[in-house]
This record gives sequence, C-alpha cells and structure tokens, in this order.
Amino acid sequence: MPSGGVTAVSESAARAVEHPEHAGHPRRWIILTGLVFSLLVVVLDNTVLNVALKTMSEPKPKGLGASQSDLEWAINSYTLIFAGLLFTWGILADRLGRKRILMLGMILFGLSSLLTAYAQTPAELIAARAAMGFSGAAIMPSTLAIIANVFPRHEQPKAIGIWSGSVGLAIAIGPIVGGALLNNFWWGSVFLINVPITVIAFIVMLILLPESKNPKPGSLDPVGVLLEMAGLVIFVYGIIHAGDTGDWGAPSVWGSIAGGLLLLVGFVFWELHTEHPALDVRLFANRMFSAAVISVALTFFAMMGGMFFFSFYLQSVRGYSPLMSGVFMLPFAAAMVIFAPLSSNMVKRFGPRTVAVSGLLAIAVAMACYQFVTQSSPMWIYLLIAFFQGAAMANVMPPATTTVMAALPRQIAGVGSSVNNTVRQLGGALGVAVLGTILTTAYRSRMQPLVDAIPNSHLTPAESHYVSGSIEATQQAVGVAVSQGNTRATGLLQPADASFVHAMHVTTLTGSAIMVFAAVVVALWLPRKVTQPGGPVDAASRAESVAA
Repeated sequence: MPSGGVTAVSESAARAVEHPEHAGHPRRWIILTGLVFSLLVVVLDNTVLNVALKTMSEPKPKGLGASQSDLEWAINSYTLIFAGLLFTWGILADRLGRKRILMLGMILFGLSSLLTAYAQTPAELIAARAAMGFSGAAIMPSTLAIIANVFPRHEQPKAIGIWSGSVGLAIAIGPIVGGALLNNFWWGSVFLINVPITVIAFIVMLILLPESKNPKPGSLDPVGVLLEMAGLVIFVYGIIHAGDTGDWGAPSVWGSIAGGLLLLVGFVFWELHTEHPALDVRLFANRMFSAAVISVALTFFAMMGGMFFFSFYLQSVRGYSPLMSGVFMLPFAAAMVIFAPLSSNMVKRFGPRTVAVSGLLAIAVAMACYQFVTQSSPMWIYLLIAFFQGAAMANVMPPATTTVMAALPRQIAGVGSSVNNTVRQLGGALGVAVLGTILTTAYRSRMQPLVDAIPNSHLTPAESHYVSGSIEATQQAVGVAVSQGNTRATGLLQPADASFVHAMHVTTLTGSAIMVFAAVVVALWLPRKVTQPGGPVDAASRAESVAA
C-alpha cells in the first residue's frame, strides 16, 4: 500500500478514537476479538475451578484436602481482591494507558496461574488465587472503556452483546476442558489452560489494540481502597464462618458481619468527602444506573452461587466424572452464547426495562424449578432448567451493561466499566458466600443428628461437626470408617445424598426470592427511555439503528 494510504488509515483511526460517536475504529471488530480473549481468560478461570472443587476437596495426593470453607475462600479470595482493586487499576490505566495496563495484567495473570497450579496446601491455593485476582483486576477496567472508545454509539449494544456472550463461551469451554484435564492429570492442570489463552490475547492486543488514555485521569485513593477491601473481606468472612460454626449467634460471626458493615459505611462516608474517590458513590443517586448495577450483581449472585453447589450435586450425588459434569453445564453455556448477541433485538422491540425484568423473573422461575431435581430425577430435567436459566441470564446482562455505560458521560466510561465489573464480582462472591452458607447450614441440620447416632463412631463433637458440614466430608468419613471395619457407616450415604438435595432446594428457593427482589427494583427504577449525556435517547429506537 502506498504510504499515503497508510497515513489516511492512521488518520481515520485517530479520528475514530477521538470521535467514536461519529465513526468507529477501522479495525474495531478485530480489536473486539482481543478484548473477548481477555474476558475469556478471567471468566474461564472461575468456571474451571467449579469443576475441580470436588477433586481439590479429596485427600492428598489426589487433591488438597480442602474443606468447604477453604473452597469458598479459593473462589472469594480471587473475587474480593479483584473487585477491591478494579478502580485503582482503572485509574492507573487512565493515566498510563489502557493498552499498557491491559497487557501487564495478562502477563501477571499467566504467572499467577502457574503459582495456583502448583499450590501444595489450601492456604497456598487461596493466596495464589488472590494473586490471580490482583492481576485480573488489571485486565478488566479497560475492556469496556476501549469498546466505548473504538465503537460508535449505535454499534455499542451489539459489541457489548458479543462481549457479554463470551461469558457463555467461557462457561462452555471451561468445564469441559477442565473435566478432560482432571480425568487425565492432577488438579492443578486446570489452571494451566490460562497460559496459552493469555499468550494469544497478549499477541492480538500487542499488534492491534490502539493506546488510549483519559485526558483528565483521577487520583489514587488508597484509604478508600483499604476500607473497601477490609470491609468486604471481614463481612464475607463472617458469613462463611457462620456456615463453619453453624451458629449465627456466635460473637465471631455477628461481630465480623457487623465489623465489615461498619467498615463499608466508613468507606461510603470517606468516598463522599474525599476529593478523589476510588468510587464516586454519588453515581448511585442515578436510579437508572443503580437499577442496572443491581441487576448485574444479583444475576451473578445466582449464577456463581449455583455453580458452586451444582458441581457437588453432579459429582458427589449423581456420581458423574469431572468431564461429564462439564458436559452437563453445556446447555447453560449454549443458551448464553445463542441469546446474548440477540438481546439487542429484544431491547429494540420491548425496551431495556421490560427485557431486564423479564430476564430476572425467568431466572427466579428457573431457580424455583430446581425443586424438581432430586438424587434420582431424569437428567433432562436438570438440562432443560439450566438452558432456560442461561437464556434468561443472557437477556439481563447486555441491556443492563449497556444501560450502565449509557448512564455516564463518555469521558468517564472507564468508571462505568469498573463499576460494572466490580458489582459482577461482588455479586458472585456474595453468591458463593451466602448461598454456600445456606447450603452448609441446611445440610448440617439434617446430617448431624444422623452422624451423632452412629454406634461406636468414637467421634468427638468437633469431628462430628466437621463430618456433617459437607457431603464430601461425610463421604470421606464413611470411607475411613469402612476401612476400619465399621460397615454400619455406609448407612449414611443415602441420607447424605437426600440431605444435600434438600439443602440445594432450600438454597435455590432463597436465590429465587432474591431474583424476584431484583426484578421489582429494576421495574421501579429503570426507565423505558435511556437518558444519555446530552439528552434522552429512546433505547428501542437506538436498538433499531443497531439492527439496521
């Protein structure tokens, strides 16, 4: 190509980046591919971990001997650090360049994945997962900001739909690849799949991604970040500890929950009075913004909390291998991939409020329908419900994410990206903590009297409490008892399965009620017309322009 042609393309790209409301970057769809890979590696990590939970709970050398609370922390150490540092990394990206920080995050994520793969104890696993959360937080803030930067307004809903649909792709790939690896290698191999994906994303972004910065970047807020992270960690610790102890009235439980809430109140107070807040909490005065954020958070609350215990249902109750468990997650993932890119057509016909509310209510119905899933029910029932839930979720995330981005001026698009990703991770962390604790409490209430009634078990109260804390602990204890000649212990296996299914039903009904609450909030707060900076824009009309 003549040099003049190169110059013309460069100038066109520069104009597109500076004025994306008029024209997009000439390579914007290829750039989106690189951004999808960056999201893929972060989401893939969590979906792979869910398949490996049962294996990691088994004694060494096959697993790590991790307890259920260890496994909850393996998930939440990642998500809490991730969520707590998103805004800090977002500010650094605005200052130093979004491409530069995104690529740094990919390098650190690959290295921390290696550390996780070779962890030798549950404590090392939790620490390595925290390192992955630290590096993952460097990846995410720039992605939606770059989409807003290289795509014109009328193409953003479609681009965000594809970006959101990649979550479903990760959900599809992760469990199957992870299950295949667990069938042939040690548990740590599931984290090594992050490495080649990281390398591919790094190369694509290095070649194609344009650099961009915020001309007026914010300032760091270390006090706010520390208050936020400390409050979240202590609050979640209290919830998980309640499941461990089985006593919500214990001072260590309610004290931790109250202390965490107090720190979070202090965080809000600090953010309202500091000149450079890590999170401008005044944004939540915008009811449209708040409704969209709540729908994102609670959708991931239901998804991550459900995936945590469905892995145990498939492997511990139904006896499927990790690979088959991954296969059984395909309907949920397939529905996400199919329906997320099509959601803009739904918004075009019915508007974002109707689509989001319908999606949230559909998730509530799906979670309530898990009452029909038992230890002997046909698996097509589970598959049908999972597909329906995935389709419902696919019609919540894109309109909610688009609303979050549209509610803010373009110059602070990075803030919208950070808030969107923060609440998604926090919703997932709380889903694992809250629903996991409800599951543990409901299971123990059924199992502990049966464990205590075993003749000649010689279990101390502490050992009985541990054995009745999860289906994995019960099954392992039965195996030990049988090896020592106590064959009566096998009588616990069938009640353990029934108790787990009962606990799963209690938990999914709780999740269903929470999704109904989310639907009510969205119905009350999300307007039919999306108000963008500069004036109201009818979301249905805007979606129509996308379809055209």
